[in-house]
Order: sequence, then C-alpha cells, then structure tokens
Amino acid sequence: MAAYKHSATIASLVAIAAGAAWIGSEYRSDISRARARVATGSQVISTACGPIEYAEVGSGPAMLAIHGAGGGFDQGLALGGPIARKGYRVIAMSRFGYLRTPAPPRPTIALQAAAHACLLDALGVSSAAVIGVSAGAPSALEFALSYPARCKALVLLVPGWYPTTGPSLRRMGPMEARAFDRALRSDFVFWAIIRFLPTVADRTVLGTPAAVVEAGSPSEQARVAAILRGILPISERQVGLSLEAQLTGERLSKPLESMTVPTLAISAEDDLYGTYANAQYIARHIPRCALVGYRTGGHLWVGHNDELVGTVIAFLHDHA
Repeated sequence: MAAYKHSATIASLVAIAAGAAWIGSEYRSDISRARARVATGSQVISTACGPIEYAEVGSGPAMLAIHGAGGGFDQGLALGGPIARKGYRVIAMSRFGYLRTPAPPRPTIALQAAAHACLLDALGVSSAAVIGVSAGAPSALEFALSYPARCKALVLLVPGWYPTTGPSLRRMGPMEARAFDRALRSDFVFWAIIRFLPTVADRTVLGTPAAVVEAGSPSEQARVAAILRGILPISERQVGLSLEAQLTGERLSKPLESMTVPTLAISAEDDLYGTYANAQYIARHIPRCALVGYRTGGHLWVGHNDELVGTVIAFLHDHA
C-alpha cells in the first residue's frame, strides 16, 4: 500500500510538472505573438502635444478612431477596418498611457482632445469624422465641443462617459473585482483568465453577459475572442488603464447643449458597463444626436456587428 501511494504521488507530481510546463509554453508563445503584433504596424509622430503613436488604413475622407479601455492603435484599426474598406482613411491612435503614447503628468480629457487635434495637425488633416468607443468617448466628446470646425461628425459607441454617476460595477462581485484588478497588473494572470475562464472575462473585462456571447454566431464569438486576445500585452497598456476611472467621470469643458456636430450614439440595454444610460443622456442633451439602442448585445454589441457597421457607415456618408 505504501509503495502504491508513493507511486501515485510521483505520478501526480509528474502530471503537475507536465501541466505547468505546457501552460508556461503556451503563455510564452501567446505573449510573444502579442508583443510582436504591437511592435509593428504603427509609428510614433512628434506633435505639438508630444509624441503620439498612430497607424493608418484606407484612403478617402479622414476618420479618427479613438479606442476604449485596454486598447491602443491596434484596437482602433480593428474597429475602423470595415469602415476603411468603404472608402475612408482611418487614423487610429493610442491614447495617453497606451503602448507607445506617453501620459502627461496630469492628464485630462481636455488635454487628450488637444492631442487628437495635434495629431491631425501633424498629419496635415484639417478635419475628420471621429469615432469614440467606450472609454474613448470622453475625449471624442471634448474634441467635438472644443474643435467643432475640425469634427465633421461624431460617433459614440457604447460611450464610457458617465455624466451623472460612476461606472456600473454590477458586472462583477467583490472577489471578481479583486481578481480583475490583479489581472490588469500582470500579463500572465490576464492571459490565464482569458485562456481558461473566457466566460468570466466576457463579463468582467468586456462587460458582456456570457449568455449573449454563447448565443452569438461563430463569427461573433470569434470577434469577441479576438478582442480579448488583443488586449495582450496588458502590461504595455497599464498606465492608460489606470487613468480610465478618472477620465471617464470627468466633466466636459462645455455643456452638451452647445454641441453643433451631428452625433450618433449607440449602445445596448444589457451593457454591463451601464453605457446605455450614458447614450440616452447624450442623445437627450445634444441637439443633433441620433440614438440607436439594442435590447441585447452587451458592451460589444454581440449579434449586431454587421448592423452597427452599416448604421455607422450610413451616418458618415450623410454627414462626413
């Protein structure tokens, strides 16, 4: 019996070691690909507001793509790709603290909006349509308010600007919130969550009910998975992520009622980040704002991507 227990213990240790080795190998492979992906395809340009990382795709009227939390130029390109194929020059930048765009000592959404203008100046672009997704919405709104002549049209997707209350936290409980905070500080922990607990990541990271993702088409499920993978390496986005709680609740420099730029706000009622209420608020206060709301879809509008892209392109054709 003792010999059997000893053999079982050895077998268990061997299995654990093999499993750990496999996990380590998978992690190193995935994180290497992620780092290689963000190391190419963009450039850093010197502007009057400091260095800004950006990338471009397509040709035609300019459209500035402002990414959400956990993003960077790469997230902007993924968002703007379908629009570029419809005849637009998509300019995707990395906001303060993301990838190779440094954060100023005291960042504000006004400074971020000014950086958007500085980037357009450096690229010789006099005006552009602007799309702000999630946490990219505050500086998109501020840009349209502060530089109306330079903003042809404004699209706000699941706008992460909270004018009345803080961001909704009902997407996670206390233990999940602590795990989420830990994941934001570690490439390995974040990788492990999205690799082995994808339904948890859908809810806590992407603000989308797991059931909504599971009910989505294979292409939509693939899109969600790609967005999760695209957040790696999270360590190179950590500074930007640490600023979001401040910037998404910051006041704008002017009232929304003074907005003159045609605006489109889109969200879903079951967005676990609570952006549907934000979109409603924005639509009530901006004079020329259309609201598109989906009953389901979560923060990634799952099940509505083709419809959403068509709506955005039609809006840009009409106004940009």
